[in-house]
Parts: sequence; structure tokens; C-alpha cells
Amino acid sequence: MAGTAGTPGTPRVLRAMNDRAALDLLLEHGPLSRTRIGKLTGLSKPTASQLLARLEAAGLVLATGTSEGRPGPNAQLYSVNPGAAHAAGLDVNPARIRAAVADVTGRTVGEYELPTPGRRSAQSVVTQVTDALDGAVKAAGLARDDVRRLVIGTPGAFDPNTGRLRYASHLPGWHSPALLDDLAAALPMPVEYENDVNLAAIAEQRLGAARGHGDFVLLWNEEGLGAALVLGGRLHRGWTGGAGEVGFLPVPGAPLVRQVTKANSGGYQELAGAQSLPRLADALDIGDLPAGSHSEAAAALVARAADHGSGPHHELLRTYATRIATGLASLVSVLDPELVVLSGTVLTAGGEVLRALVQAELEELAAARPRLVVGEVQEHPVLRGALESALATTRDEVFDTSR
Repeated sequence: MAGTAGTPGTPRVLRAMNDRAALDLLLEHGPLSRTRIGKLTGLSKPTASQLLARLEAAGLVLATGTSEGRPGPNAQLYSVNPGAAHAAGLDVNPARIRAAVADVTGRTVGEYELPTPGRRSAQSVVTQVTDALDGAVKAAGLARDDVRRLVIGTPGAFDPNTGRLRYASHLPGWHSPALLDDLAAALPMPVEYENDVNLAAIAEQRLGAARGHGDFVLLWNEEGLGAALVLGGRLHRGWTGGAGEVGFLPVPGAPLVRQVTKANSGGYQELAGAQSLPRLADALDIGDLPAGSHSEAAAALVARAADHGSGPHHELLRTYATRIATGLASLVSVLDPELVVLSGTVLTAGGEVLRALVQAELEELAAARPRLVVGEVQEHPVLRGALESALATTRDEVFDTSR
């Protein structure tokens, strides 16, 4: 065939495309026989055999037992070699850093949580990041150099124009102009930074309620209110990384908040943020308020209210649903998404009861009619999204056999 190696249409490139297709099928379906891989890829038996031999020699697949218990002779099964590569994720908030390492199949192999109370300098942030990563790496039985890529999720966003963190004045130590350079110097692998709510959206798109959807909004409510906007299959981050910082949105029912970045709050945050729920419970004479942080207390209140079919608890849930729908109406009026995913502990605590109330309110407040669903990735969604993001790039590198 004409052309040089690496030109589209040459055997080398076509082989690499077939290799990647087979690896993706193995990731999706688990162990497969040579015959099944051939059928799913449309390759002949000899070509499928050559492909598997090539991937086994490259350390990307392993022969993993046989297809016992099925009709016909036992067939050799193949699966992706989990140890072919590892990637890591960090979920950062003011109180702690949560770290995890995953193998190339997506399985979490090491986790670590580092409490980070009190004031922090940029130097202490670098130490805490490396300590949290090292804790997860050690739990996985690996060395730091075994991790090919790290994705760090934080509140706010690093402005791509200046490299400085914006929209998160409550995260001490992370605002130094030299921080990204200091972290790059301290860590041996490429590092990416992403807004925490955007990472929750990546987790839902890859593994949860937004699978198969290219246009959706994820509304998040834990300590802060935020949104992730996925348009045409891609995250929309905005010019400074601030797209989706909806806590700052002025809304009816809340006084205008001025100098919002100094206040680190805005109308929608004051109306429907976690801190509004204990105040609302107080106004409805609901006693015995749950203990814990704003988000823990709010989530407990919402869960309790969802279990009550009537009375002040139901009134609390109905009022909260109206407040959530008030800000959401602005979002869907501008974006007209196909789907809205409700995520974060305060929203998911209300389950289907809260979802139905918000859906009904939204249909009265906005002309667009997106479908509302409760997020399915409820265990550490930010950390899961960080791992999924790091793994996507890692797989693109490691699974490219044309290199």
C-alpha cells in the first residue's frame, strides 16, 4: 500500500485503530475470546489472532482463563492488563484532600484522605498535595513514578489567562500566582486542574445518569451551589473558567448581593444553598436540627423531609424545591439542555420526591422542558470524575500502538 508509516490508510495506522477498538471493547465488556473480539470488530480470525498476539507482547492484554461452562470447546479469554498504566485524582476542599489511584481499567486500587484544617500557605498546599497523592500511591502498593497523570479538582477554576484560582476565595493557600509552577516542580507526572462540579459531570457522563447525552446541565449543591454545562458533548468552561458559578446568580426571592467575590456568595446561594435550609427549618418551627457542617445538616434535613408526606417537613421540601427551580429556570432558559442532573449530597438526599417537586416547579417557571434526573454517581463523584478524566488521556497515550 502506498504512503509512509503513520499516514492514514497505511497498515500501521489501520492496525493501531483496530488495536484501540479491541481494547475499548475489552474495557466495556470484560474478558472476551478471540472469536468474540473478531465478531465485534469485524476482523477475520487470523487478523484477530495477530492483534491479540501484538497486544499481549506490548503488555496491554493478558490471557485470563477460559470460557468454561459454555457450549462448545473452551476458548481462551483475554482482558486488558490492569497494570499497563495508572492514573490519579484529587478532590480538594477547605477541610480535606481526598486522593485515589486507579489502574487503566478504571478500578480504584488505592485511596487516602488528608485532613487540612486551618490556614495554609502556598508551600503547605504543595506539601499537602504531594502527601495526599503519596498516601493513595502507597495504599495501591505503587511508587509515585508509576502514576502517568494526575487530575486535581478544586472549587472555582484556574483562569487559563492568568493561571490563578478564581471563584473560590474560601480555599486558603491556593491563590499564589506561583502555585501551579510549584506543583509542577514537585510532581513528576503531567497535572491537570478542573473545577470540582465539572468533574462530577464527567463522572455522570461516563458512568452515571448522563451516559449517552451530549447536552446536559449538572446542578450541584453541597457547601456551595454550582453547575456544570456540557454542550455538544464538551464541557463549557467560559473565558475565565467561571461558567457554571451559579451561586452568584441574582434571583427573585433573595436580596441583591453586591461585591459577590468578596462575599463569596450571591442571590442563588443565599436562597437555595446549604446554609438556607436550617434557617428555613427554623422559620417552619421544625425543631431538633441535625448537627454537622452546613451541607451535612442540610442533607439530613432534606432526607428527613423527603420521608414525611405532610406537615412542616413537606412544606420545607416544597419551598426548597421552588427555590432550586427559581435559579434553574434561568439556566434552562438560556441553555435549553436535554437533561438536568441533580447532584451533590443536599440534592441527592431528597431522591425522587425532591426531583419530582423540582420538575413540577420548573415546568411552571421556564418554557424549556428538560428531563430532570437524580445523579447516579453518589460515592465521591468529584474524585471519580478526576480519575475518569485522568484515565481518558492516559488510555489515549498507552493504547496508541502506532507510536
